[in-house]
Amino acid sequence: MKKIFIASVALLMTFSAWAQTDSTGYQFSVVKQNPITSIKNQGSSGTCWSFSGVGFLESELLKMGKGEQDLSEMYIVRRNYEDKAQKYLRLDGHLNFAQGGSFADVIETINEYGVVPNEAMPGLNYGETGHKHGELADGLTGYLEGIHKNGNKRYSTAWFTGFKGILDAYLGEKPQSFTYKGKTYTPQSWAKELGLDSNNYVSISSFTHHPFYAPFAVEVPDNWRWALSYNVPMDAMIKIMDNAIEKGYTIAWASDVSETGFTRNGLGVYPDDNAPENIGSDQAHWLGLSASQKVTELRKKIEAGPVKEIAVTQEMRQAGFDNQETTDDHGMQIFGIAKDQNGTKYYMVKNSWGETGKYKGIWYVSETFVKYKTISFVVNKQALPKDITDKLKL
Repeated sequence: MKKIFIASVALLMTFSAWAQTDSTGYQFSVVKQNPITSIKNQGSSGTCWSFSGVGFLESELLKMGKGEQDLSEMYIVRRNYEDKAQKYLRLDGHLNFAQGGSFADVIETINEYGVVPNEAMPGLNYGETGHKHGELADGLTGYLEGIHKNGNKRYSTAWFTGFKGILDAYLGEKPQSFTYKGKTYTPQSWAKELGLDSNNYVSISSFTHHPFYAPFAVEVPDNWRWALSYNVPMDAMIKIMDNAIEKGYTIAWASDVSETGFTRNGLGVYPDDNAPENIGSDQAHWLGLSASQKVTELRKKIEAGPVKEIAVTQEMRQAGFDNQETTDDHGMQIFGIAKDQNGTKYYMVKNSWGETGKYKGIWYVSETFVKYKTISFVVNKQALPKDITDKLKL
């Protein structure tokens, strides 16, 4: 236990060091950060939802005093593929059968399916050292489409066995039981011993096409479970996030990362491309650039140091979602708050792209970006401010 605690503290101290010694135009100082486990790499797989959801649960376990655990992302991926395939056929193929998923696929399945340590199911049975799911995903999709269109006009009792056989070959069989640290568990009994319970968590979103302080299913293809999120105003959304961090919790965060301001070097900002300070002194030159050239120039400015950002409104969030300019691209884990040299607030985000970028797998994402591009997030119910808990009737 002591060794684990020291490792976690060392990880936090390392993040603080990065924040203070950044040699670029950004100078970050940490306001508050909460413990996380090591940076993982989802590789060439569309399983960010599992990696970030699992990272969130691992931080929950740290907060609960359960030590540093390494849960299997691929056990959860495998279980969800099975559920998704059955629902796909029941809906006559009218379901998004793909690699993507939502945090509900991690959180809402805990009580039924449990969890296993990564050593019990690493999910690498196909000759690779990292996750590469292109062949697996194409194989599962082709198989399922064949079953759906089969000439018998009905489904045999064998189709699901065949489907699971593909998953067994690539990810490994589901452990019915396993031995961990000298004790034998089932996935369900280990989850119970760890104290993980689906009922402890709540999903939050913020859009105006549904009533505030009521649940709704966020209309994105990867929410194939039709899981519910509680709808709150944008400012309440930020209040929940800040309260969670202040109280020592982390956040499973779903966002759009396709924007120019979400760099591959550890930054997430939403610049105002009409602001004079972002355009530069030579406006005529700027206005004469092509769209791709403007993106290149803007990226240079973003990397050089803090930029002027847009002022986000609730209406802008809604328009972005309705016009599919804000899409459900990626799942990550928010674990802290920092400020730059201008006092601008950023969230510290654990990604699942390996120890890459300027901050070795950590992103600094501005509050502006989070306000604008958040799809939904999951927190422990205890992280909610009391006034919001009361309004949600939780």
